[in-house]
This record gives sequence, C-alpha cells and structure tokens, in this order.
Amino acid sequence: MKAELPTRPGKGKDVKKFGSKALILSRWVGSLYRREVKEGNQEKLEDLQEKVEKFAEERATWKKEREGWKEEKKRLGTWKVRCLDLETKLNGRIANLEADYDELKEKYEGVEVELEDLKSCIIQEHINGFQKGVRQSGFFCQDIDAADPRFQCEQGYGGRLAY
Repeated sequence: MKAELPTRPGKGKDVKKFGSKALILSRWVGSLYRREVKEGNQEKLEDLQEKVEKFAEERATWKKEREGWKEEKKRLGTWKVRCLDLETKLNGRIANLEADYDELKEKYEGVEVELEDLKSCIIQEHINGFQKGVRQSGFFCQDIDAADPRFQCEQGYGGRLAY
C-alpha cells in the first residue's frame, strides 16, 4: 500500500521528481558516508592501535616496576623482621647486663666498705707499731726523748703523711 500525498494541481510531478532525486542522492550520500567512515575509521583505528601499543608498553614497564617494588618490599620485610629480632635479642642482653651490673655494683660497694675498713686497720697497726718502736727506742736509748715532735707519726714528709 502506498501512501498517498495530497497533490495540488501541477505539483505532483515535482514531488515525484524530487523523490527520485532524493532517492538517488541518498544512495550516493550513503556510499560516500560508508567510504568516509571506512577511511576515517582506518585512520582512527591506526591512531587507536598506536595508543594501545603505547599503553601496552607502559603497562609492561609498570609491571616490571611493580615486581621490583614487591621484591624490595619482601627484602625490606625480611630486614625489618631481622631488625626486630635483633632488637628483642639486644634488649634481653641489655637487661641481663644491667642486672649483672647492679649485682656487681652491690658487691663492689660491699668490698669497697670492707677495703676502707682494712685500710684504716692497717694504718692503725702502722701507727701502733711506730709508737711501739718509739717507746722501745726510748727504753734502749736513754738519750732519745720519745715525746720529741720529730717522732710524731701524723707528721708529713714532703706534703705526704708518714703512713
């Protein structure tokens, strides 16, 4: 069934002529359009293919960098574990050494006090021995005075004490 257009007198031929010309032009424009699309698409396809190749290269370099980063992360992770283990071990050794130091310090303080006591005892024995010698020299040698200040034990010689 054909659609009929209302025609005016003398204008029907023009409409038919216009329709046939439009049909011919539409085919010609369609073929031009297809050719244009085909050629344009080929250029665009080449451009897109270049971009795809460029992106593929970038992706490959990114993958290599990522692998390198993963290896670095793994290596640093093992270093971190080692450092943490060594830190724990060293903290334990430090705690042991501090305990040993405190123990030795207590012993040293005790020994130091005992040494001071022994030193004072030795000095006192020297003083007693000197005084005994002065008394005996007074007994054996009657002409020496034991109370003479030259025979004082506490007197120093050259800035030092005699004992």
